[in-house]
Amino acid sequence: MVLVLLPGLDGTEIFLQPLLAALPEKIRPLVVTYPETGIQRYAHLLEVVRKAVAGIPAFHVLGWSFSGPLALMLAAAEPQRVRSVILSASFVRPPRPELSSIRFAVSGASMWLWRAARRLPLWLARPRGDAFRLAKSQTWRRIPARTLAVRMREVMQVDARAELSACRQPLLYLAASRDGMVPRRCAEEILRLRPATRLATIEGEHFAMYTNPRAAARAIAEFIA
Repeated sequence: MVLVLLPGLDGTEIFLQPLLAALPEKIRPLVVTYPETGIQRYAHLLEVVRKAVAGIPAFHVLGWSFSGPLALMLAAAEPQRVRSVILSASFVRPPRPELSSIRFAVSGASMWLWRAARRLPLWLARPRGDAFRLAKSQTWRRIPARTLAVRMREVMQVDARAELSACRQPLLYLAASRDGMVPRRCAEEILRLRPATRLATIEGEHFAMYTNPRAAARAIAEFIA
């Protein structure tokens, strides 16, 4: 069975590597990465994803954080081929609605400062060879701040409630137990709008799929089975 994985805000395979290694052999993963520059609207990225899966007759799809709405959009666009949907630490509306009014102030420069502010504590708290620190450095080098700014503005105005309500595929919400970036109310909203959604929680912060990949892989494999 094929599992299409849509990455978080960085749009790369970097933070998915531990999960890929932990998935059972019966699951064949396909990571769809996003253009590092250019148009970053959800509608455009949906076309990127549809092109990447064009030759696959049936598959399951996982959308992590930023990509949760995109996974639901894909399920709506490809109802016959998408067998199930997994939303990991994600949302259907802005996770921090209080920031939506300032989305036009989110620029490449402000995103660079935000990344730097988040990077400093990581650098101070973790040794030079720490895997998470190295992964963060990779994304810093690969993905321009202006690209992240555009994606962040998309998050601040997204509304995928219609796609969620229309979703007829089995749906799993994979939550992180200590997620400080996507509040628990995001999962609660999804469960309220679609009560048939299955909820699984794994230990960890927002990057729990990276830091706790075996638990994530187990939850995913059990759901798909």
